[in-house]
Amino acid sequence: MVLLRQLLGDVLRRLRVRQARTLREVSTLARVSLGYLSEVERGQKEASSELLASICGALGVPLSQVLREVSDQFALAELQHAPVLADVPEHERLPIPDSVSTTISGPEFEGFPEVKDMVAA
Repeated sequence: MVLLRQLLGDVLRRLRVRQARTLREVSTLARVSLGYLSEVERGQKEASSELLASICGALGVPLSQVLREVSDQFALAELQHAPVLADVPEHERLPIPDSVSTTISGPEFEGFPEVKDMVAA
């Protein structure tokens, strides 16, 4: 069974680590306790939408980008019948884009081509 809180925590942690930022720095900027942020990143606590928005603000990424990554990972895990993301090696996870496109249009955006491409690979 795929656990949403673990997928979300993993995405948040990877974003923070990619930015070379500490838990303390992000927790201070997000105005959340260091311990609670750590539990969210480890998938032990469910984060409210307000808390997620605050963490995303501290990381400087749109909440929509985080949710899109979580959704893609969730779909991939379901397609691969993976029990949890923690069991999926880093090289098999979808990358987190450095920037977010502001336009989504055209025939190439039918469904989720990223997931289809990964399953086909």
